[in-house]
Amino acid sequence: MRVDGRRNDELRPVTFQRNFTRYAEGAVLASFGETRVLCTATVEEKVPSFLRGSGRGWVTAEYSMLPRSTSVRVSRSTSRGGPDGRSTEIQRLVGRSLRACVDMESLGERTIILDCDVLQADGGTRTAAVSGGFVALFDALRHLKKQGVFPVLPLRFFLSAVSVGLVAGSPLLDLCYREDSAAEVDMNVVMNHRGEYVEIQGTGEGSVFTGSDLSGLLLLAAVGTLEIIEFQKEALGIEDGETAFS
Repeated sequence: MRVDGRRNDELRPVTFQRNFTRYAEGAVLASFGETRVLCTATVEEKVPSFLRGSGRGWVTAEYSMLPRSTSVRVSRSTSRGGPDGRSTEIQRLVGRSLRACVDMESLGERTIILDCDVLQADGGTRTAAVSGGFVALFDALRHLKKQGVFPVLPLRFFLSAVSVGLVAGSPLLDLCYREDSAAEVDMNVVMNHRGEYVEIQGTGEGSVFTGSDLSGLLLLAAVGTLEIIEFQKEALGIEDGETAFS
């Protein structure tokens, strides 16, 4: 039995609370069990210098943990002189993942910035940031569509992410902090609604793992990401013909 009573292949309770704050074009509180990440999407009518005149847009992300998102206070990045290596690595993961699902030519020369702020951490903050970031991104694109920028949302697919790992030799889905800290193998998997991989991060934290272990964990992740996508769709209230893909 897992520490919170779940089955090995069971997600924590997942919710996406949209319009969580007032001003951003997309604002979503993503909750995975006790983990809470606020994901806000901002539209800017400009692109980085390397894209000027290209007709293509850009999607990027920033990630941070609020000071008391954990059991001990985390120093703000401003007091440290900038984001630490972990935060930089995570925001690059979120940015890469969300860029993969957007048709940049249809987006046009504008940027969507996803700010992912961890309010409370209990494992899986980066996967919650990707999954919640997608919902915030979707709402920001809806905002542009309502302004007549494009006839359909410039999305290639739905996207979500989940953690998997081996804990005491057992494959587990959506690890909480206690499980993650005890895992022999820890992976974060980003997938689309067609079961295709966008990114895989995996490491043997305290052990090596076999091809069979890897296959089992990826199958577990595929089940979890598809379930999360259904929660995303439910939260978004997807309309017929809203996206250009099936």
